Amino acid sequence: MTQVLPEHPPRHHRWPWSNRTSHAPDILAAIVLFIGEAADFAWTTFGYGMECWAAQDDQDRIDAATLANIAWMEHFLYVVLALAGLAALSRAPWTAVSHLLTAGLVFALLTGAQQQWDRAHPAPAPTPSAGYVPCYSGSGTCP
Repeated sequence: MTQVLPEHPPRHHRWPWSNRTSHAPDILAAIVLFIGEAADFAWTTFGYGMECWAAQDDQDRIDAATLANIAWMEHFLYVVLALAGLAALSRAPWTAVSHLLTAGLVFALLTGAQQQWDRAHPAPAPTPSAGYVPCYSGSGTCP
């Protein structure tokens, strides 16, 4: 007579990437985090906008607020990318995709803000060297 081996109880994995996250909590987490991130981004951007408005044409305060907003958006982008990595590690595809879309949107806004800053504050023209002689038409100093 053969003996039947007892079945082993299912092993519970303690690592988040061991099992795929079920759809309902994944979608709920994606929605809640997206709304929270959007509200945080909007509130902080509104605060920097109010700081620029309160500066009342004080260009130094406006520039400081703009640079602070750009720096904050850069750090916010890093946080969103880190959360996307954690969501991917936790095998939560909806949350990971929503964070990657949010990161793309924040990246586009950050790039636009940096380009606007660069256009408003161009680098000064280089100063000519000591031996520079301007070339005027008919002066005979042109090489």
